[in-house]
Amino acid sequence: MEKREIEQMREIVEETIKKEGLSRREALKLMGLGGAAAMMGGTTAAEAATEARASSSAKGKILIVGGGLAGMSTAARLVRHLDDPDITVVEPGDRSTTYQPGLTLIGGYTWTDKDIVYKTADFVPDGVKLVKDKVVEFDPENNKVTTAGGKTIDYDFMIIASGLVLDFGRIKGLEELGTLYTAGHNQKAADFFGDSGASSIYFVEGAMKTKANLHRFIEAAKSGKKVQGVFTHPNTPIKCGGAPKKIMFLTDSNLRNAGARENAELTFYPNGTKMFGVPEYNKAIFKLFEEKDMKYKFAHNLVAVDLDKKIATFDHHWKEKGEWDPDLEEYEEVVRHESVEVPFDFLHITPPMKAPDEIGKSPVGSSKGWVPVDYRNGTLQHVKFKNVFALGDVAALPLGKTGGSARKQYKVVVDNLIAVMEGKEPTAKYDGYTVCPLITSIGEVMLAEFNWADPAHGKFNGKMIHTMPLRPDEPHWAYWLLKVYLLKPMTQYGMLKGLA
Repeated sequence: MEKREIEQMREIVEETIKKEGLSRREALKLMGLGGAAAMMGGTTAAEAATEARASSSAKGKILIVGGGLAGMSTAARLVRHLDDPDITVVEPGDRSTTYQPGLTLIGGYTWTDKDIVYKTADFVPDGVKLVKDKVVEFDPENNKVTTAGGKTIDYDFMIIASGLVLDFGRIKGLEELGTLYTAGHNQKAADFFGDSGASSIYFVEGAMKTKANLHRFIEAAKSGKKVQGVFTHPNTPIKCGGAPKKIMFLTDSNLRNAGARENAELTFYPNGTKMFGVPEYNKAIFKLFEEKDMKYKFAHNLVAVDLDKKIATFDHHWKEKGEWDPDLEEYEEVVRHESVEVPFDFLHITPPMKAPDEIGKSPVGSSKGWVPVDYRNGTLQHVKFKNVFALGDVAALPLGKTGGSARKQYKVVVDNLIAVMEGKEPTAKYDGYTVCPLITSIGEVMLAEFNWADPAHGKFNGKMIHTMPLRPDEPHWAYWLLKVYLLKPMTQYGMLKGLA
């Protein structure tokens, strides 16, 4: 990043800090923290070398499917590193670049939709053609796609960064909602929940609904009523895996600030059997749950919601030893199920998620729906079509459905795409870096950073790392400042400009 650009970003961040009324001491600490990390994940020597290199004269038609954070950041960076780029972005949404990490701060803090909603058109890089449409058919054998509007677009190279969809329709009682995009226009979906106390921070209007629900929940607890708060985590991969716990921690914090915590029982119902896949963070979160008297019941997958009766139904599942198999000389493993009905006053739904069907079920998709890329070598190149890359939420990766992950991935994709355009082998590697600024209370955040444990030996589970000066498995006020004041302007004026 050039010195002039760094100074521009610092000015933006400093202006943000002034507007928020932070003290000079807090501002200096925050700026020092941000400067040390250059957003999140630091800047490696290899990345610094990439920034300094000359642009490429490689030619070719580049198609980017999806104009969200991952897609637009990639387009912006390609513009910076190609002499004469020919780039088309296909994106149907008019606010696809919305700052999704802020959704939790809408539902459980003071932010509103106006704090996070950006216009897609404001972030289209100079020289990039934006087609406001949706790709519905992929023909990678012939290097072309077809849009919902009937337009055929051919390409030499394609990048898939479409994001994922929220599959509310999979939950009985919510079939009418179908599938939603986080940054779509979904007021009808938010209104569907009515005054039931149920909603989800995973879409903009749903986050505003959650804010209103939380206010009523707290008022009921303040009146002396004993209330039940229920928080879910589904049996599919999801974007921002920490968000279901973030909104729960914020609910706890708001109740305590209102002096009403003793009247509320808060229970987490995840499908899995851990709080976090990385052992250090798993242990730290268990400790926080115990300290805050927050309950949990593992192996519960939300399958139905009765909004009128305020009842959530879960599939509770567990494994038991079955009959002896004389051929295998071992006992069969039998999965048992029971239906569990849970009454609620406040329900946060983390919906099942999937790749859009037009992608997941296409030739560029896979049996599990996500776009299969070479993560073992870290190139993010499609496993079958070598002129295709994918990144962000839609990519089939063991880890990495966060904005912080995309921040690492888009640089790898740009470097490798240019290498392929130049007739070279892709050599840049994504190491699985993922970051989850896990809000643990109003004023504190645990900055959970991790990457692939040992990819050389096929171990792609998470390993704790830290690029910041403080312990990543301990909540700290400085990380709250980073989360609330610094990351949004650095995303908006860093990543979306192809810089950070």
